Amino acid sequence: MAVLTRIDDDSARSLVVAYGLGEPWTLRGIPAGSVNSNFALETGGGRRFFLRVYEERDLAGARGETMMLTRLAAAGVPTPAPCVRTDGQLVTDVHGKAAALFPWRDGVMRCQAGVTAEDARLMGEALARVHVAGASEAAETGRFNYVNLARRLDGIEANGDTRFATLVPQIRAELERTHRARDPELPSGLIHSDLFRDNVLWQADGRIAALLDFESACHGTYAYDLMVTILAWCVGGDIDVHLARAMCAGYERVRPLTARERQGLRAEGSFGALRFAITRITDYAMRTNAEGPRVVKEWRRFWMRYERLVAMGDGWL
Repeated sequence: MAVLTRIDDDSARSLVVAYGLGEPWTLRGIPAGSVNSNFALETGGGRRFFLRVYEERDLAGARGETMMLTRLAAAGVPTPAPCVRTDGQLVTDVHGKAAALFPWRDGVMRCQAGVTAEDARLMGEALARVHVAGASEAAETGRFNYVNLARRLDGIEANGDTRFATLVPQIRAELERTHRARDPELPSGLIHSDLFRDNVLWQADGRIAALLDFESACHGTYAYDLMVTILAWCVGGDIDVHLARAMCAGYERVRPLTARERQGLRAEGSFGALRFAITRITDYAMRTNAEGPRVVKEWRRFWMRYERLVAMGDGWL
């Protein structure tokens, strides 16, 4: 994704002053991400920072997110806390858009083939820390509920795209069935909901350097968040049961699952797989322009995950 908001020298200088960083400084855009504009800021003495300009959140939403991240970091979640301005604020106005500055975290992303059982265990622990630390957070309602997904299917159908003409009725039936199978009484609270491999940085020694991108954090069931993370990290050509069990074991070292949660894992995972299959159709497969899709995210990969969860049944975790 290209940087959508350009920052001129005067605006960059004002931002640097607001954080008391001083000169000299350099600012460059980072051509990555699917929602926000991101920049690398380097100041005198080799100090490095990550600047995010929120393209969808307003100032109030950005303030709420940065305050939440501050509390999560203080509670031991491995995510960088936002920098504080000289006036005590966490958010800056850049060309009418909210912006936040974070300490730079060095690290690498894991490719799927490189994920080990130890990686999965550490991911499970980190996810559980988000759930425990965020238990008292007043999380906003998630966008991708049953009603939203059903409306997206309506939009796909109305679009008339022949690629999905026969698929939509099948997905709709599976979505309805899976929605009915979910247990509304499962423990819930703040969830990350998007802890994919590109949202985690790893240190050279194998430890997690940072969990990133809480843009989609919302209220949801912990079992759903765990299963989404399993489907993001523990699937190559098929679901890797060994990795999935390692992730669950790591999670339960911090927050043990209830018996009811264990019974609900397949339904939560199935709903998660359908959620990503549907949104990847609407947000990627159907969104093209002269340059093609912004990012290649294949919906069939999550439809496969859904089919495998149905075929595997209960008890494999």
